Amino acid sequence: MNTHLDIATYMQNLGQAARAASRQMAKASTAAKNAALLAMAADIRARRDELLAANAEDVAEARANGLEAAMLDRLTLTAKGVEAMAQGLEQVATLPDPIGEITDMKFRPTGIQVGRMRVPLGVVGIIYEARPNVTADAAALCLKSGNAAILRGGKEAIRCNQAIAASVRTGLAAAGLPETAVQVIETTDRAAVGHLVAMPEYVDVIVPRGGKGLIERISKEAKVPVIKHLDGNCHVYIDASADAAKALKILENAKTQRLGTCNTAESLLIARPVAVSLAPTLCAMLTAKGVEIRGCAETQALVPQAKAATEEDYYTEYLAAIISCKVVADVDEAIAHINQYSSAHTETIVTEDYTRAMRFLREVDSSSVMVNASTRFADGFEYGLGAEIGISTDKFHARGPVGLEGLTSQKWIVFGNGEVRA
Repeated sequence: MNTHLDIATYMQNLGQAARAASRQMAKASTAAKNAALLAMAADIRARRDELLAANAEDVAEARANGLEAAMLDRLTLTAKGVEAMAQGLEQVATLPDPIGEITDMKFRPTGIQVGRMRVPLGVVGIIYEARPNVTADAAALCLKSGNAAILRGGKEAIRCNQAIAASVRTGLAAAGLPETAVQVIETTDRAAVGHLVAMPEYVDVIVPRGGKGLIERISKEAKVPVIKHLDGNCHVYIDASADAAKALKILENAKTQRLGTCNTAESLLIARPVAVSLAPTLCAMLTAKGVEIRGCAETQALVPQAKAATEEDYYTEYLAAIISCKVVADVDEAIAHINQYSSAHTETIVTEDYTRAMRFLREVDSSSVMVNASTRFADGFEYGLGAEIGISTDKFHARGPVGLEGLTSQKWIVFGNGEVRA
């Protein structure tokens, strides 16, 4: 595939095969889909050494090419990681099958009965970086939700991704399902991504998983709907009625448990009535954890180690040991600040006041809004989805963690007994 014509033909062939497979997957039984998932898990375990050898080659080449340490860490697969992939496939097999579920049935005065049925989206294209386990996770979720998938992993994981793809094909074949229901793009040419996101005749939705640069590129070039989030600028608001112990515990977890995740807190808001008593304690904890504080003038007056925050700081997803901090008058100002500066990912209020909690839930315009809980809970597994394909900060078609249900749609269905419209 040395020419763009070759890539274009290759991608068109993948798209045609995926569209045909999607028709088969839409009518596949739950038993067949679960059998495929279990067979995939068994094959991944059987090929553990092969997967690890392929991954070792990927890691060696990536290291020689100067891939940064964080990406190398995400790329590296261990025996424990292989087992986790297999267990992930088995867990998805235990999840309820959403396809064919009928809800909201109501009789109309005409005698007809109207409701909705859950159906697959069709063909899902997923573009991701580094982590080879995403290949298995994405295959599992798309398969269980009755979709066909075209997966494009990062070039740094090409060998390992293709080894996992072999196990996926083995599982599909063992269950009598089309092997083209999950196709992993074999070329590392970036032109393949450009074609994938511009084939609405074959692809129904694109899910990018990766850095902001990747997602911005996909969003700009796509001619297919995209389920995405660009930033995770998440907020913790400490209300005037907050329990001090809860506030300290929640902030510590939200900011310091893991620095590089999209649900990590990047901004701290403190209500003015409790700023004098709580800001020094909260910020001392952050400083002890190695977190740099960038605050407003009031924050700096209360916290000597705080640096001055710029306007840009309040918009920033740091993914690092830095947090912005602002003292606000009350819940009204907190909500206004969040709705202006947030990336609409996840926000939490620490409060003992029910009315303020409910206002925060109603008025904050983000995909996940919490009361007295860490933002780190914004995750498909923690929400009981079993797994997630990503997190969406869009409002259509999915919002928040995207699990099996997020990879489906609903169509209207009508039951009648000979009724005709007058």
